[in-house]
Amino acid sequence: MRAVVQRVKKASVRVNHEIISQIGRGVLVLIGIGRNEQEEDIDWMTEKISGLRIFEDEQGKMNLSVMDIGGEILIVSQFTLFGDCRRGKRPSFSEACPPQEAKPIYDRLLKRFEEKGIAVSTGIFQAEMDLDLINWGPVTLLLDSRKNF
Repeated sequence: MRAVVQRVKKASVRVNHEIISQIGRGVLVLIGIGRNEQEEDIDWMTEKISGLRIFEDEQGKMNLSVMDIGGEILIVSQFTLFGDCRRGKRPSFSEACPPQEAKPIYDRLLKRFEEKGIAVSTGIFQAEMDLDLINWGPVTLLLDSRKNF
């Protein structure tokens, strides 16, 4: 499982020019689900994102998590995070999980964040979406549950 995590002041998702989800202060997570994901990958990603200390404390140090600040999470599925561009000019998506298998994993990931008491908003799985965000900092991090980077 791979993620692009962006600390945001606000973010929203539009489908067909209509806002379907939006958050204030928190994190926007673009999540890619690869083949052969296990419960351990869901657990790792949930713990890592919810505990990332990327918000500043009173001393101006990145010392607080999204949970610490009572922030929100906007999670958007993005299979292109598994695009392999090492050969040729067209990405290969052979390592991305097929949609019918990825959807239940995505749903379990959302449920894990909700179980932690974090306000979670989402995009629409497999829809073409437009994202608007104000990246705060900017702070952008890459995560991989298999620790490939």
